[in-house]
Amino acid sequence: MDETLTLFQARAVLDPDAAELETWEAVVSAMQVGTAAFMAAQATDGVVECRIMDEVRTIAATGPQFYANAGNWLTTLWFVVICRDQERMDAMCQVPVELLRASGAHGDEYVYHWVDALQAYWLERPGLVEKIQAAITASYPEIATIAPRDLLQNVLYQPINLFSHFLRKDHEGFSAALVEALELHKTYWTATAERVADLNGVIALGPLAIACLAYDAGFPIEVESEYLPKELLERSWVGEFET
Repeated sequence: MDETLTLFQARAVLDPDAAELETWEAVVSAMQVGTAAFMAAQATDGVVECRIMDEVRTIAATGPQFYANAGNWLTTLWFVVICRDQERMDAMCQVPVELLRASGAHGDEYVYHWVDALQAYWLERPGLVEKIQAAITASYPEIATIAPRDLLQNVLYQPINLFSHFLRKDHEGFSAALVEALELHKTYWTATAERVADLNGVIALGPLAIACLAYDAGFPIEVESEYLPKELLERSWVGEFET
């Protein structure tokens, strides 16, 4: 998963609007490899079949793995949302939260509430409002003490905030929150020379994915940013080839 993520990030540096086919191929590859890892982790024996680029590959079942954690689930889901892949959305939202816990990853509890809320939204499960509120409450700095506070407030919390505005169909609030999310993303990733050189800051992946949901739902997305590739937001490449 790390290799395909890095490839996408490198492409984003060269092509910030995602106007080139190679960038879309990198997005699709990150989605495919990520979802394949979680499908294999769900299986305890046999094999699973997953399309990766232009062929269907057979992958051995792995059961729970360290990389099949909640953080990587979110990253993979963002790529699935950006690609507007309905089938993979269904599959990712059926990954049990218990499987993510079984990875052994050390993280804050809010992440699991966040995963639970996203799955409830997509699969139309009951209790969505309560689940998103649980994620918000558990992300308070005095409760979420594992993630560094500046990372939590400037980067990790922003998709949750955007999603809450999206659920309320709050167009004006969403627009303001998106601007703030992008500003805070820049603040965090330009705070030190080390962060400036880190490819993880090239794209605001979580805010981009939530903005894609909003765009598809008819929200006006007027903000333009180097962290928000226009052609990905506006689904310009969707349907270009089989994914």
